[in-house]
Amino acid sequence: MEHMKKAIVLTGITTTGTPHLGNYVGAIRPAITASKDANVAPFYFLADYHALIKCQEPERVRQSSLEIAATWLALGLDTSNAVFYRQSDVPEIMELTWMLTCVASKGLMNRAHAYKAAVAENEQGGENDPDKGINMGLFSYPILMAADILMFNANKVPVGKDQIQHIEMARDIAGRFNHIYGEHFVLPEAIIDEHGATLLGLDGRKMSKSYNNTIPLFEPEKKLKKLINKIKTNSLEPGEPKDPDDCTLFSIYRSFATTEQVLEVRQQYAEGIAWGEMKRVLFEHINDHITPARERYEALMQAPEHIEEQLQEGALKARAVSAPFIKELRKAVGISRISL
Repeated sequence: MEHMKKAIVLTGITTTGTPHLGNYVGAIRPAITASKDANVAPFYFLADYHALIKCQEPERVRQSSLEIAATWLALGLDTSNAVFYRQSDVPEIMELTWMLTCVASKGLMNRAHAYKAAVAENEQGGENDPDKGINMGLFSYPILMAADILMFNANKVPVGKDQIQHIEMARDIAGRFNHIYGEHFVLPEAIIDEHGATLLGLDGRKMSKSYNNTIPLFEPEKKLKKLINKIKTNSLEPGEPKDPDDCTLFSIYRSFATTEQVLEVRQQYAEGIAWGEMKRVLFEHINDHITPARERYEALMQAPEHIEEQLQEGALKARAVSAPFIKELRKAVGISRISL
């Protein structure tokens, strides 16, 4: 229970895709660093219940869970300090979800960004039924997200600006529960990374699965080289000075380089480095950076039993918190045993 004495910082990773360079720079790398901070108790979980909302391909969810867990472990997640678990291995989360559902207002769910966006899309498409294609998972997932957070009384939740609403909703639901049943939940705070690194993708837009422009983090060398060669550039010739700040190649390079390396490459842009040469520089730099972790990742992918062992250990740590807490909450709402 030592985790309860430290500030708990909680992060969930939805298991629907393969981690890419943008995920690494924007979320995974800073989280791995945070996992080594002895002053906090970091909780990281594979959000496989959340994956079911949008993905009804069992093999994809399974494969994604394996790839994401292998990625975090290969990159050096400190599981001696951090609690690393799969959401579905902590049954108390589902029980808490129902308790919270019974105090959450439907009006609050109506205002959730994801639900509103889906309704707007139907209306723009001329649908008579604004709820066409919307399942109850999509409608009420902010309650599951609140349960993820409140189950461990997480003090802080790192989120992007577009996810602040989730934390506000968790606070609202926790406040309602506390008002009815007494003070049980800490009201979580959002940690917003104002300077979060956003990586550009193959087409110059933000790297995202939605745009189909990603570079998977642990692609084999040949595939990595091929993808980097696909990155769009302008038509400036070799020898013509180029603007690094308006270039996808440079924006990716900068996220993996030291200050000195960045200055050196800036100079090469001023001197008119050829795009083919810059693509070679970028490939070699990223490949050198990720090769040790890629080797660990490939070994882990061949040893799923080791990954499973790590997740089960994490689940035990998580349940050391969730099991006694759900007993307390059952008693609070009146569904505990009548007598011992």
